[in-house]
Formats: sequence, structure tokens, C-alpha cells
Amino acid sequence: MVSVEMKGSIRWADADAAGRLHFPRMFEYFEDAEAELLRKIGYASSPEKRDHDFPRVHVDCQFKTVLSLGAPFWMVASIAHVGTTSLRFEYRVFADENKSVLACEGSMTVVALKDGKAVPVPQNLRDAIEREGKA
Repeated sequence: MVSVEMKGSIRWADADAAGRLHFPRMFEYFEDAEAELLRKIGYASSPEKRDHDFPRVHVDCQFKTVLSLGAPFWMVASIAHVGTTSLRFEYRVFADENKSVLACEGSMTVVALKDGKAVPVPQNLRDAIEREGKA
């Protein structure tokens, strides 16, 4: 399984008036991890360098504990499943460096599109995922 670990902290712009993480911001952190995963396997994440689109078709997140303004967090993101036309990324966010306090967990499924139609996940992306998963 291909994965990356990232460290972050809750930024001012990402907190609500009570000083807690404003929930939709977690999806932006998930997207940061998605881009890092694609960089890790050597797959172009910028639209002008690829001929497929990857819109989100499902996202979810279950919050387990509060992340407050300035709080550090550690995220483990992975490509958990490669389907015929889709990829599922999974995310686990921890409130401590030892990764013993799970703050939230979620997933994001993207579908491969070309010319507006679902198509098989590009072979070069499959190959990159498989290659990195064996490393």
C-alpha cells in the first residue's frame, strides 16, 4: 500500500470562531496529502500535465476529538484501493506524534474521466502505484 505521512497544525484561517478546526478544512488537508501521494509515486498532479480528470465522487470524515487552533497533527494518507475507474484514498489524522490519539479518519474516492466519461484508471498511474507499493 502506498502511503505518506505529513505533519501540520491548525492554521488561523482554518479555525472557527470558537478556535476549533472548521470541519470542511479537513478535506483541504486531505487534498494536500493526495497531492503528496501523487508526487511520491511520480504521477503528475497538475491538470496541464495529464490527460485525465479525477473529480471526487465520495468524501467522508469522522471526527473523534477536537483539533484546536495551533494544535499540531500527524496525518497518514494512503491509496487504499484501485478500482477499474476509481481510486480510494484513506486518511488517519492523529493529535499526537506517537499516533495514539486518533483525531479523525476519512476517505476520498476519485474517478478517472476523459472527455467527460468514466474510463479505466490510466495504466501509467496503476504502474506507479504498484511500483511504489513494492518499494
